[in-house]
Amino acid sequence: MAVRGDIRNVAIVAHVDHGKTTLVNAMLQQSNVFNEREEVPDRVMDSNDLEREKGITILAKNTAVQYTGPLAAKYGHPEGITINVIDTPGHADFGGEVERGISMVDGVVLLVDASEGPLPQTRFVLRKALEAKLPVILCVNKVDRPDARISEVVGEASDLLLGLAQDVVEEGIDLDLDALLDLPVIYCAAKAGYASTDQPADGALPDNDNLEPLFESIISNIPAPEYEEGAPLQAHVANIDSSDFLGRLGLVRIYNGTLEKGKTYGLSRVDGSIENFRVSELLRTQGLERQPVESAGPGDIVAVAGVNDIMIGETIVDPEDPRPLPLIHVDDPAISMTFGTNDSPLAGTEGKDHKLTARMIKDRLDRELIGNVSIKVIPTDRPDAWEVQGRGELALAVLAEQMRREGYELTVGRPQVVTKTIDGELCEPMESTTIDVPEEYMGTVTQLMADRKGRMESMSNHGSGWIRLQFTVPSRGLIGFRTALLSATRGTGIAASISAGYAPWAGQIVTRQNGSMVSDRQGTATPYAMQRLQARGNFFVEPQSQVYEGQVVGINNKPDELDVNITQAKHMTNMRSATADVLETLTPPIKMSLEESLDFANEDECVEVTPEAIRIRKIILNREDWYKWRAKQRRANNAANNK
Repeated sequence: MAVRGDIRNVAIVAHVDHGKTTLVNAMLQQSNVFNEREEVPDRVMDSNDLEREKGITILAKNTAVQYTGPLAAKYGHPEGITINVIDTPGHADFGGEVERGISMVDGVVLLVDASEGPLPQTRFVLRKALEAKLPVILCVNKVDRPDARISEVVGEASDLLLGLAQDVVEEGIDLDLDALLDLPVIYCAAKAGYASTDQPADGALPDNDNLEPLFESIISNIPAPEYEEGAPLQAHVANIDSSDFLGRLGLVRIYNGTLEKGKTYGLSRVDGSIENFRVSELLRTQGLERQPVESAGPGDIVAVAGVNDIMIGETIVDPEDPRPLPLIHVDDPAISMTFGTNDSPLAGTEGKDHKLTARMIKDRLDRELIGNVSIKVIPTDRPDAWEVQGRGELALAVLAEQMRREGYELTVGRPQVVTKTIDGELCEPMESTTIDVPEEYMGTVTQLMADRKGRMESMSNHGSGWIRLQFTVPSRGLIGFRTALLSATRGTGIAASISAGYAPWAGQIVTRQNGSMVSDRQGTATPYAMQRLQARGNFFVEPQSQVYEGQVVGINNKPDELDVNITQAKHMTNMRSATADVLETLTPPIKMSLEESLDFANEDECVEVTPEAIRIRKIILNREDWYKWRAKQRRANNAANNK
C-alpha cells in the first residue's frame, strides 16, 4: 500500500464539556490561521446559535491546520503537513455525529478532564474508536484545575481503554492489545494553549507554552492515509452541508483514486444503483474557510458540489469500475417524540409568516433526515402527526428548538422509550448513569434513583467532599430526572448517562408527584384570579397573557388535576372597599425552557411550540372530552389489574 505522508486525519473525542472545541481553537490560533488583527471568538468551531447558548457541540465539523514545525521536515515535507481535525459532539444523544466523524479519520485524540476523569460519554466515543481499529492518543486537559488529580485520571483512562479493548476483542474484532499498552499521553491546558509530554504537578500549567508536543504526537502516532496505487476512485460521503451559491455539498473522504473538478463520476446510492454526475465544484478546507481546488487525492477530506440529493453513506466511484464502500452504521434510536401540527386556539395568531401546515412540518422533518442519520421519522395513525425517534431527549428537543427558531409552530409530545420484544418478552432501553454530588446529598439522590427503578452499581469517594455514584436505570426513568436532581441537590448535582442495552420492562414509574392546574375556558389571565388561586400552586403564565381551555397554566400543590378559572375579573360595585389601598402581590411565574417543559409534561399532555411562546397543554383540549377519556382509561386499567 502507498502512503500519503503530507496528511493526517484525526478526530478529537471526549465527554461533553471536557474542552474539545477549546483545544481546536488553540490549534487554529497556533497554526496562524487567523491574522494578527482578526478578533477570534471563544469556541470558534461552535458556529451554531444553539451550540453557543448551550455551550455544547451538536454537529461534527471539520477544519484543517497546516503544521510547519521541525517534525514536518523530518518526515520529508518541509512545506508543511496538513492535519484535518474533526471536532465531534461529546453528548451521547448526538452519537450519530461521532460515528460519522470517526468514519473519516485514521486516529483519535481522546480528551479527558484532569479532575472529572473518564465519564460515560468518554466510554461511548472510545468504544467507537476501538471498533474502527483507530490508534488513540490520550490528552489530559485542564491540568491547571485546582482539584486536578492527573495520575489517577491517567490510570482510570488506561484501565478503561484496556477494558473496552478486551470487550471489543471478545466480539471478534482483532486488536493489537500490546500497542494499546504503550499509550501516548499529552498533558494540556487548552484554554492557555499549553501542552507537554512531562506530567506537571496537580493544578499547575504544563512546562511548555505551546501545543508543539500535541502536534508532534499526532504526526508520530496517527498513521498517514494509505491507498492502492492505480485503484479506481472511492470517496465516502460522511456529512452534508449547503452553500447559498453551490447548493447541496457532500463532505467526502477520498480512500483511493483522484477526484477532479469538471469530470463525470458515478454516485453509488444507498439502494445499490449507480447515478452519473459532473463535479461542478471541489472545495478543500483551510482553517475555517473552504477554498476551491482543481483536484484532490487519497486521504483528502473535501466538499463536492454537483448532486442535489447526495446522501450520507453513499460512495463516489469510477463509473467504469464502481467499488462502493460499506454504509455508515448508526446505533438504533432509544427515545421517541410525536411531532404534530399546532391545533390550539392561538395557532397562527402571534406573528406573521409562521409555518403551520402539516406539509411544511413534514418537509422540514424530511430535510432533517438528509443530514441527521441518527433519527427516524415514522408515520402515525394521524395524517398531521409523526413519530420522531432519536438517541435521546436532548437531540429531539434540539430539533424542536431549531424548528421553532425557523418559524414553525408545532406540538411535541412527551418523550417515550422505543421498546423491543426479545424472546417473546417486552424489553426497554437501559442507561448507565454516573452522578457526581456532594456527600450530604447521597441519600437524596439514591432515593430519587430508587423511585425511577435505578440500581446502584458502584460508589466511589475521591476524598474531595464529592461522591461518584453509578446506576443502571431504565431510559424512561431519566426523563425529567435532570431537573429533579438539580432541585434536590441545590444545583450542584452533575449527571451523565450512556446506553446500556435492553432489559425486561421494569414496571410503572411515577416521575411527577404534583398535578396540573388547567384552564377551563379561553380568555385573558387576570391578576385578580391569579391572586386568589396562588395558594393552590405555582403559575406558568404571566398576568394579562392569553390562555385557552385545556392549557396547563400552573402546577398544583396536590397530586390531583385542578380545573381553574384564571380569567375571572373583579366586578366593580358602588361600595367603597376598606381594603382598596392594600397592594396585591403575585409570586413571579415559573419560566421553563423547551427541555424542561417536555420533562414536566404528563402522558396526557404535550408542549405547544411557537416562535413566540412555549406552552404546556392537554392533548384533548375540551375538558368534558378529557374527563370521559380519563374515565375510560381508569376502567381499562382496573380491568387489566383484575385479570
